[in-house]
Amino acid sequence: MWLARALVTAVLIGIAALAAAQSGRRADTVEAVEAERESPWLIVPVLSIDPKLGTSIGVMAGYMHHFDEKSRLSILAANAQWTSTGSVIGGLFGTASWAQDHHRLVAGVVGGQIKNDYDDYLGSGVPLRSDSELGMVIARYLRRIKDDWFLGGQFLNANFSMTGQDPFDQQVLDVLGMKGFNSGGVGLVALHDSRDIETAPTRGWVLNLNNLAFRSAFGGDKDFDTYRADYKSYWSHGAGHVLAVRQYNQWTVDAPPESLASVRLRGYKQGQYLGKYMSSIEAEERYRWSERWTSTFFAGLACLYGADKECFDRGNAFPNIGAGIQYVIKKKEGIVVNLEYATGKDGNYGVYMKMGYSY
Repeated sequence: MWLARALVTAVLIGIAALAAAQSGRRADTVEAVEAERESPWLIVPVLSIDPKLGTSIGVMAGYMHHFDEKSRLSILAANAQWTSTGSVIGGLFGTASWAQDHHRLVAGVVGGQIKNDYDDYLGSGVPLRSDSELGMVIARYLRRIKDDWFLGGQFLNANFSMTGQDPFDQQVLDVLGMKGFNSGGVGLVALHDSRDIETAPTRGWVLNLNNLAFRSAFGGDKDFDTYRADYKSYWSHGAGHVLAVRQYNQWTVDAPPESLASVRLRGYKQGQYLGKYMSSIEAEERYRWSERWTSTFFAGLACLYGADKECFDRGNAFPNIGAGIQYVIKKKEGIVVNLEYATGKDGNYGVYMKMGYSY
């Protein structure tokens, strides 16, 4: 933990220095301030610390654009991350909104080699070290149907391989039935989105209902289905404070072990705790204490259920709690640099630095 504390301290000092530099530029000339605010370029450091990937550092660089006054912010960005366990991850992604926000597109390409080090994999009580290679292409298109409602479709194709780092680890994977595979799926999306600002909402709500039907006809090795329901709501109160709540669900049908639903809460390692179904709820208070600075305080609970798992069993419940600090780097677009710490049960924790709020 000394490394985590040192990195967090360094990042906080860096954010403070960034704020001081911003303040200094503001004092120079009004024209310099306006030029900074209108800059379409965005560069954000990326940091995460957790027991799965160790310490991860990286950078995200992007270009921002508005196609018209009523459309949402469009971004084309690339990111790369390196971890203390030897993992390398990179990607290119974009979000676009045009024709007065009647059309929305999200697309991305991700690839990398991931080295995992689990203390207790899938609740088996056995430590595991594994190497995974991942290549993935995703795309989603939405069209506004009426008012704040959108309909559309999505596509995903992924190549995933997993091997143990030594014969014992490979034997554990074989016993648990964890193997690499190719997957290709298409699905439908129904979305309601009444947020005032997508990157930093202060009011409104989002309901995202979607599915993916993975079939061999789309390039996959196995046929299975996933369904998701994601609800988010925002309430503004006080002097710029916001209360945000998220309720997330994922259900799988005939999914292989690698594609089961995972606990989706800050503080837990993605892919370590899996079940046929997963539901979670999390509340977050965003406290604004100056024009550019906010703090977050959050808590939540997730559970795995289905097959031999019961949601109300203590072993299948996963609470979390945490806090963070944010600095606004693009005031007009509401984009923040976000540093947060979250902790869960059984020694799980995470330190995250990224662009934007978690939801």
